[in-house]
Amino acid sequence: MNIALIAHDEKKELMVQFCIAYCGILSRNIICATGTTGKLVEEATGLEVQKFLGGSQGGDQQIAARIACNEIDMLLFFRDPLNPKLSEPNDMNLLRLCDMHNIPVATNIATAEVLIHGLERGDLDWRNIVK
Repeated sequence: MNIALIAHDEKKELMVQFCIAYCGILSRNIICATGTTGKLVEEATGLEVQKFLGGSQGGDQQIAARIACNEIDMLLFFRDPLNPKLSEPNDMNLLRLCDMHNIPVATNIATAEVLIHGLERGDLDWRNIVK
C-alpha cells in the first residue's frame, strides 16, 4: 500500500511518535510525505520515505496529484484544528480528492490508529482491487 503522511507544524511530533509506534506495520508499505514531515519520520524511524516538497512549497499539492491519479491508498493528515492556516483551501482539496477517489483518510491520531490496525488486518486489501 502507498501511504501518504502530512502533518501541520503543531502535529509533526505527534506524527513522528505515531510512526515510531507503528514502524513495523509502516515498514511493509511504501511511505511518502511532505518534506519536513518525511525528514522527521525518516530520521526517527529509519523508514524509507519518499519526500516531496514542503507543504507550503507545494508538497501537499504533489500528494494531491498522486491521490487524483489513484497512486495513494491511505492518507494520514494530522491537522491542527485550532490554528487557521493559509493553506486551508489546499487542505480541503486534499480531503475532497480522498472522498472522490475513496481513499481512507485520517485527520487525527484516533482515526489513524483505526486505519493502521485495519491495514494490518487486511481490511484495506480492497484498494488493490480498485487499482
